[in-house]
Amino acid sequence: MTEPDLSDLDAFMAVVRARGFRAAATTRGVSPSSLSEAIRRLENRLDVRLLNRTTRSVTATDAGRRLFEQLSPVFKDIAGALDSVNSYRDSPKGTLRLNVPTIVARSILPDLICRFLKLHPGITIDVAAEDTFIDVLAAGFDAGIRYDERLEQDMVAIPIGPRRQRFVAAASAAYLAEKGTPTHPRELLSHACIGHRFKSRVLGAWEFARRGKSIRVTPNGPLIGSGIDLELHAAVAGLGIIYSFEEYVGPAIAAGQLVPILEEWWQGFSGPFLYYPSRAHMPAPLRAFVNFVIVQGGAEPA
Repeated sequence: MTEPDLSDLDAFMAVVRARGFRAAATTRGVSPSSLSEAIRRLENRLDVRLLNRTTRSVTATDAGRRLFEQLSPVFKDIAGALDSVNSYRDSPKGTLRLNVPTIVARSILPDLICRFLKLHPGITIDVAAEDTFIDVLAAGFDAGIRYDERLEQDMVAIPIGPRRQRFVAAASAAYLAEKGTPTHPRELLSHACIGHRFKSRVLGAWEFARRGKSIRVTPNGPLIGSGIDLELHAAVAGLGIIYSFEEYVGPAIAAGQLVPILEEWWQGFSGPFLYYPSRAHMPAPLRAFVNFVIVQGGAEPA
C-alpha cells in the first residue's frame, strides 16, 4: 500500500467536518469534484471505504470515524506548528474564515474589515454571510459572529459593533393613508405585513416589547421575502408594513420614503459578539483580528 497524500487526508477531514462535499468545497474554495477525487484516491490507497454517500448526506463509516478521530489532534498540531512561524513576521499572514449573519456583513463588518486589512496586508478574510445557525467550527470556520441568545457556552465571546440594536416598524405614507396607522401591535393582524423567511424556511415572527410586556405577531401579507432589498422595496412601494433592523429601515425613514410606526413598542437587544474556541494555539490571523476588535471596542473577552 502506498502512503496516502497529506492533501488527500486534509480533504477527507474537511468533508467529514462539513458533513458534505459541497459545504466543504465552499469553505475551502475548491470544487466538490476535486474533493470527491481526493477521497476516491485515499480510499483506493487504504483499500477501505471511508464515507457513505447518498443523494441526501455524506457520513463517515466506522473506519472513517476512527481515522477522523485519530487524525484530528495530528492536524491541529500541524496547523499550530505551521502557524507558529507567523510570530516571527512583522505582520501575520494567512486566511481568517468567518461565518456571520447578513446584517453584520452588510452594516457592521465593511468599515471594520477594511481598516483591519490595511493594518495586516498579509491576511485574507473569507466571510460567509448567512442567517442559518450552524456549528461554525465543524464547518471549517475559524470564528463566527452571533447575537447572545445564539452563542455556544464553551466559546470565548467579545463584543463587536454597536452594543445596542433594535427592530423598527414602518410603512409608506400612502399605505398608512389608505389602511390607517396601527397604534398597538395586535392591530397588525388586520394589516398587510411584509414577512421574512430564513434559509431554514422558518418565517420570522415579529416581537414587540413595552414596559415589561412582550407581544409576538406572525406577519401576514402579500409578500414573504428572503432578502431585505426586496422587502424594503415592497414597503416603499406601499405594499405593507415592514419590521426589521434599524440599520436596514432607518435610511428609508430618514429619506422620507417610510414613516415610523409603533415606536414605543420597538424591540431593543444587545449587539453581536465575535466568538471563537478557547485554545492555546489560536491561528495568527484570528489572534490579530481579536486583538483589533478588542482595541476598537475597549472590551475584554467574555
